[in-house]
Amino acid sequence: MRWSLLAVCFLAASFARAADPQPLTPIQKDMTAHLDKLRDELVQVNQDIWNFSELGLEEHRSAARLVAVLKKAGFKVKEGVSGMPTAFVAEYGSGKPIIGILAEYDALPELSQQASGQKLPATGRTTGHGCGHSALGTAAVGGAIAVKEVYEKYKLKGTIRVYGTPAEETLIGKVYMTLDGQFNDLDACLHWHPGTRNRVWYSSSKALISAKFNFTGLAAHASGSPEKGRSALDGVELMNIGANYMREHIKEDSRVHYVTTNGGQQPNVVPASAQVWYYVRANTHEDCAKNFDWLTEIAEGAAKMSRTKVTMQLDTDCHEIIPNTPISKVIYRNMQKVGAPKFDEADAKLALQLQEPLRTGFGLKEAKPLNDTVEELPEKPYTADSGSTDVGDVSWYVPTSGFGTACFAAGSPGHSWQNVAAIGSPIGHKGMMAAAKVIALSTVDLLQDAQVLKEAKADFDTRMKGRKYTTKIPQGQKSPKSIR
Repeated sequence: MRWSLLAVCFLAASFARAADPQPLTPIQKDMTAHLDKLRDELVQVNQDIWNFSELGLEEHRSAARLVAVLKKAGFKVKEGVSGMPTAFVAEYGSGKPIIGILAEYDALPELSQQASGQKLPATGRTTGHGCGHSALGTAAVGGAIAVKEVYEKYKLKGTIRVYGTPAEETLIGKVYMTLDGQFNDLDACLHWHPGTRNRVWYSSSKALISAKFNFTGLAAHASGSPEKGRSALDGVELMNIGANYMREHIKEDSRVHYVTTNGGQQPNVVPASAQVWYYVRANTHEDCAKNFDWLTEIAEGAAKMSRTKVTMQLDTDCHEIIPNTPISKVIYRNMQKVGAPKFDEADAKLALQLQEPLRTGFGLKEAKPLNDTVEELPEKPYTADSGSTDVGDVSWYVPTSGFGTACFAAGSPGHSWQNVAAIGSPIGHKGMMAAAKVIALSTVDLLQDAQVLKEAKADFDTRMKGRKYTTKIPQGQKSPKSIR
């Protein structure tokens, strides 16, 4: 009864706010109308990728699904770019300006879930779209297609380019595409992400370096001849102890976390090999790199203490986002025009079900089931986000901005089964369609407004003053073939 009453109140408030929409121009009306026609197809694309639920660098069916839709719409597509089979670049139009749109489609491990208000694993898979990337890639493609639909009618000039970027969850795709120069000729780049709120992503993020440390020792009988063995697991554990002492002496915005991916096979055999996988984060790439250098010294010390050897496999080196005010203003204006997703009572009921276990498990205090308003754009960027994204590397080369729409229940934590359920439900579909419209409107604005591109470039140049893109990735290193 309480759920039903809250849902009805929420629905009434939503209708009241939706009564005064911002006016659309003729070209914008055409694009949004085309997206409304495409809705069923785009929802099916999202559901297909949601069901595929493929991990990073393994998104073969997911990437192919998006590529097929783009080719059908008339885009020229290059597949397997930057040495990654699941990366692609799709293009329509010609000449300048060139506006990029970023698409992602990888899932997360251990998040199998049905589109249900209860925690119910999906049969046949262990993975799930806990970050909503099934909708992320779909909306990016849908928005680009809507622009293509009006390109000839309104005599647009310039190029629309969709980037299929794999393995965002491990921050690999865009980093290696950046190193390969794929974004160098862009005039501006747009991105979006499913979330719990409707707002411009007018903030930075955390830089991150990901690496695996492999210790090699000497196997021996753990009881019969322990003095002969050299435990690789000892090396891992000593490294972890050192890293945990290191935490006390790094800046508060920094993060160090790890998982032991190989710790031996059974207790009576001294492990000859062991591996630990580390993420090192900080609000600036400079601090992140310094912390990582310290961590590598700890690894070397652990190898000496355990009389083992250690090698390091660096998977990625991701930079923080550089915000851009002029593009953020364009996105905000269009978010106001499109409006927040329009949820109904059934959506509110599902969201309340998803929130219920979070009220005890996560201490959730959200009063409403779904966020249904567009938040104002602040005068200054928000505090740096606690997460990391390889969008950051693109933003070091190109004026870049993005946004989020409500695709999850209000207050849902990232990488949760609740998010997997929501993005495969009408809640996620409605947030996705709102995002596709904002992408389409913003892309056309950037194609048509040379002045805003000039201002975006000036803002970019100001923010990049004194910054230089550096990377720990060895020159010429190719993207990993697999993550695990």
